[in-house]
Amino acid sequence: MLEQFMSQMTFVDIFNLCVFVTFTVCYSYQLFYVLVTLTRPAPKHVAAKNHRYAVLVAARNESAVIGDLIHSIKVQNYPQQLIDIFVIADNCTDNTADIARDAGATVFVRNNTKQVGKGYALDWGYQAIRESYADRGYEAFFVFDADNVLDVNYFREMNATFDGGAKASTSYRNSKNYGSNWISAGYAVWFLREAKFLNQARLTLNTSCAISGTGFFIAADVLEKAGGWKWHLLTEDIEFSASSITDGVRISYCPTAILYDEQPITFRDSWNQRFRWAKGFYQVFAHYAAGLVKGAFTNSKGYRFACFDMLMTLAPGMLLSIISIIFNAIIVVLALSGVMSVGVTIATSLSSIFFCLFNYVLFMFMFGVLTTFTEWDSIHAPSSQKIRYMFSFPLFMITYIPIALIALFKKGNWKPIKHSITVNVADFADAASTAGDKPLAK
Repeated sequence: MLEQFMSQMTFVDIFNLCVFVTFTVCYSYQLFYVLVTLTRPAPKHVAAKNHRYAVLVAARNESAVIGDLIHSIKVQNYPQQLIDIFVIADNCTDNTADIARDAGATVFVRNNTKQVGKGYALDWGYQAIRESYADRGYEAFFVFDADNVLDVNYFREMNATFDGGAKASTSYRNSKNYGSNWISAGYAVWFLREAKFLNQARLTLNTSCAISGTGFFIAADVLEKAGGWKWHLLTEDIEFSASSITDGVRISYCPTAILYDEQPITFRDSWNQRFRWAKGFYQVFAHYAAGLVKGAFTNSKGYRFACFDMLMTLAPGMLLSIISIIFNAIIVVLALSGVMSVGVTIATSLSSIFFCLFNYVLFMFMFGVLTTFTEWDSIHAPSSQKIRYMFSFPLFMITYIPIALIALFKKGNWKPIKHSITVNVADFADAASTAGDKPLAK
């Protein structure tokens, strides 16, 4: 029967079937992640000791927001004498350095227009700390973006994760401007989904998580062994994650350490940022795919799946969708122009294009709805906005398709995004008790 079925399939059918099977084999485990998150609680840690940390913030023209971040660190429910804040004022043309210094941070002024990017700034700042503050005995280094604001218990919770033996850990990435528009809401839902249904499942299953941009720590001995921050591709966070997992370093996750991040609100800024991410993912995949494939077969048992998971995170899966759509569109054009037979061929290709796009939109909608309802009280916006942006989330995600395609051919570079939304950390604590009935940006 199988032979008869295969004999009746055209090469178009076979191609589309291969794409579908590839997607299913490679990514169905993420549906299992959802089941794990919904049925099993995340493990918890209790710290036996408070540790000493350095905070690294690479800031370029962030005078509008840097003060809020430093203030949120200064009011932590954690001994202040164990936290030192270092701001790298990177190629600034405003008064970021003065504001950070007045707020209580140690500021390093960096002027380097050749080595541009967060990774270079972090490495330069780390080396400056080693030269001038090596006697302070920092046990781990935290990395934040200037537009972040931290929950008052952030360091207390992350300290428990570090005390539990983690060499690196990311945290719960929330948004401080979910309600700005459909773009900022799209980012917010994506990061909440990543935290809840990817990293929490990985934590529960004792595999490795992935660093995502901001809100993480790295143990001092890891950076010492590497000789500093030596990850300088366009997505230095994912490069660090891939490098660490390949080397057998497990990245943890702390679901109770909450960080609020400012999301872009214009499509131009969003396009530029996600284009850099897409290009960076291609770069990291090119550099680390072979090592991850090898690790999936040769690493110690506990790290093999982490290598596969990281490989699937990096793999340009969306390109399969793009290739499938383009392939079937070409078949339709050839059939209509008379080069190929019409009828079944056109129907098959058109249905494949529809199936591909419909499934993508459907899955994104399902993830948006699931994430919104499970994280309802954590989203600081009116209920009407939460419901409305569940429907715009698939639209936000489908705009990744042209971005991923263009990133294949166009050169990418780092472009700054202006941050201007200021909040008081106390506002978030107040909003938690009112289930997010009002937006918090001011």
